[in-house]
Amino acid sequence: MELGLLYSGGKDSSLAALVLDPFYEVTLVTAHFGVTEDWRHAREAAEALSFDFETIELDSEVADEAIDRIREDGYPRNGIQSVHRHALEAMASTDAFDFEAIADGTRRDDRVPTVSRAQAQSLEDRHDVDYLAPLSGFGRRAVDRLVRAELDVEVGPSDAIQKADYESELRALIAEEHGESEVRELFPEHTQTYVQGYRG
Repeated sequence: MELGLLYSGGKDSSLAALVLDPFYEVTLVTAHFGVTEDWRHAREAAEALSFDFETIELDSEVADEAIDRIREDGYPRNGIQSVHRHALEAMASTDAFDFEAIADGTRRDDRVPTVSRAQAQSLEDRHDVDYLAPLSGFGRRAVDRLVRAELDVEVGPSDAIQKADYESELRALIAEEHGESEVRELFPEHTQTYVQGYRG
């Protein structure tokens, strides 16, 4: 069965790919807005893990709406959540792919992004696909233990680490329009991960 997994090049989506690989023909898919070339980082991570890789470009209106929401809220959670929802919709509905299943790397204790049971059921019913979240029963500590056993991972501040997630492009758009100081106000400091390949 063909499965598309939303992919950032980080540890969670990489581990999700490894979990699903015995059961599906997994293609890693990075959703982006065409603002930066950051999607290339995800492609390099996918190649290092020997998975097929594709990109899907989301409508710029999705980014605009997310940025408006982030600026209105004063924090990024709801804006990033809306982008994730659109990315899943795009992956399930685009004619470029013929996936029988779609997936992401969301964990049990993620605050964002998340997919509710109702949202998952709606995706499945409207697009005739299976939605899978293979890490949804795993907490961060369990994920970290598995990742340490299997993957070579770089860890660092979110504004410095190579990555191909929604946040990096949204940050770039906000900086271009409103300046770096607003980016620092809206996005709290946190760490990100980037997978460089399998562990030794």
